[in-house]
Amino acid sequence: MAKLLSCVLGPRLYKIYRERDSERAPSSVPETPTSVTNPSSSSWDTYYQPRALEKHADSILALASVFWSISYYSSPFAFFYLYRKGYLSLSKVVPFSHYAGTLLLLLAGVACLRGIGRWTNPQYRQFITILEATHRNQSTENKKQLANYNFDFRSWPVDFHWEEPSSRKESRGGPSRRGVALLRPEPIHRGTADTLLNQAKKLPCQITSYLVAHTLGRRMLYPGSVYLLQKALMPVLLQGQARLVEECNGRRAKLLACDGNEIDTMFVDRRGTAEPQGQKLVICCEGNAGFYEVGCVSTPLEAGYSVLGWNHPGFAGSTGVPFPQNEANAMDVVVQFAIHRLGFQPQDIIIYAWSIGGFTATWAAMSYPDISAVILDASFDDLVPLALKVMPDSWRGLVTRTVRQHLNLNNSEQLCRYQGPVLLIRRTKDEIITTTIPEDIMSNRGNDLLLKLLQFRYPRVMAEEGLRVVRQWLEASSQLEEASIYSRWEVEEDWCLSVLRSYQAEHGSDFPWSVGEDMSADGRQQLALFLARKHLHNFEATHCTPLPAQNFQMPWHL
Repeated sequence: MAKLLSCVLGPRLYKIYRERDSERAPSSVPETPTSVTNPSSSSWDTYYQPRALEKHADSILALASVFWSISYYSSPFAFFYLYRKGYLSLSKVVPFSHYAGTLLLLLAGVACLRGIGRWTNPQYRQFITILEATHRNQSTENKKQLANYNFDFRSWPVDFHWEEPSSRKESRGGPSRRGVALLRPEPIHRGTADTLLNQAKKLPCQITSYLVAHTLGRRMLYPGSVYLLQKALMPVLLQGQARLVEECNGRRAKLLACDGNEIDTMFVDRRGTAEPQGQKLVICCEGNAGFYEVGCVSTPLEAGYSVLGWNHPGFAGSTGVPFPQNEANAMDVVVQFAIHRLGFQPQDIIIYAWSIGGFTATWAAMSYPDISAVILDASFDDLVPLALKVMPDSWRGLVTRTVRQHLNLNNSEQLCRYQGPVLLIRRTKDEIITTTIPEDIMSNRGNDLLLKLLQFRYPRVMAEEGLRVVRQWLEASSQLEEASIYSRWEVEEDWCLSVLRSYQAEHGSDFPWSVGEDMSADGRQQLALFLARKHLHNFEATHCTPLPAQNFQMPWHL
């Protein structure tokens, strides 16, 4: 009876991975009725095959889940309609509650039938036995056996806790349960302190901003957190996980962040290969509709690096919602996991981000200054200009206030706090992070990210003359145009390197540098072009085109 109850309440089983070893390790879990049949060789042919009763019950419950999601998103309009029609009176709400209660009882009965179907399936009984044993004792053998299954990640045991590093327990300066530290926008001082009346006047605007950010704004910014989209992508995500586990020997893990969110991660270890880059770990930060199963992790994997992918809060197996604070909390526990559990030193970690993932990447670079390098692909400097692009002009004040208070992705500000090597990859046909049209390459916000970085690090070089010539170089939309502008200014790379190395030897490596202070205008222009070309590479593609492995290069450094 206990096993039947476990089958009723147990998670949905999606897939049983094919054996990666020539022989399966002997099971140490008791009450295992039969061994799992060896799946076929194709990774997507090894889906768990439920019995008819479980299959049909699962379909009914999945349909009910979709209808609930649709009802949730349409509830404001439904309530308004019912109110206008007078259906919210007590006499009509009571019968409706009876219907809802009856429906819930029917769904509970369907769930029990599904449990019976699972109980009659030896594969599911073996899985639930291993899962229960792993929850009781997270031994290496139990976790190894559990890794052969892909199931609802909510039931996966936690592998790493944000407080696990001993330094966190002893230090008072680490993150608290309220979250890690973020850079906050500076308050606007109007000469006098806010009175109670002024605060009361601002209250309606603050409430409106909160409602917009937590309803429409968050879902527009992170569409991958919408349940219906995840439901549609589920087959693709399962195939992506199978490829990472079966072909790349990936290891899935659940991390518990300081805010209580559970973060879904996948680690591919290449340290045992002959390739030297396998000793380096690339932590990948996905876009606003990206998942590690099918995202940018493929690029460093093809290049031979060890890779750690993770999903945003609210994406696939990760819980929570993707607000900036939650994003930073998730990134913090991912970096801690890489250092304290996977055994990588910060000097061997590279942060690679695509699109909106630049926020968590720059936060990690700012918070962990010893990280080896940062690579930002198709990223931007600030969210406000991009948000204003897609909203009506009459909403400018509301959009700006909402972004600054609740969705402040201040990538450039965070990146300027990092002292290490940086490479920006600009897509010359980017249709997402341009503020006008894709053909207008000067409206690409990657340009602004580069200019702000160079102006912070080399303020004397990026004075009026240097800024002007870098803007001309940024106007080039092809390699031929780029090389033409570069050669027109007759940049002497050896001279530029000698100037920078001399300054570094005399003054140290900490930015900002005052190099170029006593230099001619021509010298500053040459140096500005040289630095711009070293920090930004063009890739002739649209925003969502996968980055080829040959374009994944380590940033330049002296």
